[in-house]
Amino acid sequence: MQPLIDHARAHGQRPEEFARLAEGQSPQALFITCSDSRVVPALITGARPGELFELRTAGNIVPPYAASQHPTSEAATIEYAVEVLKVTDVVVCGHSHCGAVGALVRGDDLTAVPAVRDWLAHAAPRPAGTVEDPAVADAVQSHVLTQLLRLRSYPCVSAKLTGGQLRLHAWFYEVHTGSVLAHRPQTDTFTAL
Repeated sequence: MQPLIDHARAHGQRPEEFARLAEGQSPQALFITCSDSRVVPALITGARPGELFELRTAGNIVPPYAASQHPTSEAATIEYAVEVLKVTDVVVCGHSHCGAVGALVRGDDLTAVPAVRDWLAHAAPRPAGTVEDPAVADAVQSHVLTQLLRLRSYPCVSAKLTGGQLRLHAWFYEVHTGSVLAHRPQTDTFTAL
C-alpha cells in the first residue's frame, strides 16, 4: 500500500495540471468494463482525466433495464453519460482471464459469496465457452456482445442510437499481451484494433 500512498501524495503536488478539471467534464466515451485490477481503461486508451467516463462492474455486466423497479447504479451511470454528458461512444470491454465469466463457464459453486452469485445471475444467458480455456476468450467475447445487446434496451441508449447520436463498440482486452480486439459486425469476429 505504501507505494500507492506515496504516489497519491506526489500526485497532489501539481495542482496547476488539474485546475481545468474543476470547470467540468466532457468525456468522449463511456467505457464499461470489469472491476478487475488488471484492466485499466486510461492505460488501455491513453485517456487523460476528463476524457473517459467509466462504469466498472464485476464481469462488465450491464444489468437488464427495469424502469418499474428501483434504479441501479449502473443504469444511473449509463443514463448520466448518455443524456447529461452526451458521450458519442460507448465501449463494452471484456478481458481475458476474467474470473466472473470463468466462474459462469465452469459453473462454480458460489454459495460462499452470495452477493457475487446473485450479481453474476445478471449475466444470463450463461456465456458459451470451453472449461479448458484459461483465458475464456470465446466466452468473454460472447458475453460482451450480450451486454452490448442489453445496453441497447436502455431507453436513453435506444433513442440516441435511433437518432444517430451514439455508437456502440465491443472490445476484448488480452491481459497477457496488452492487445485490444474489436468486434467487427460484418464478419462477426473480434480482430485487432
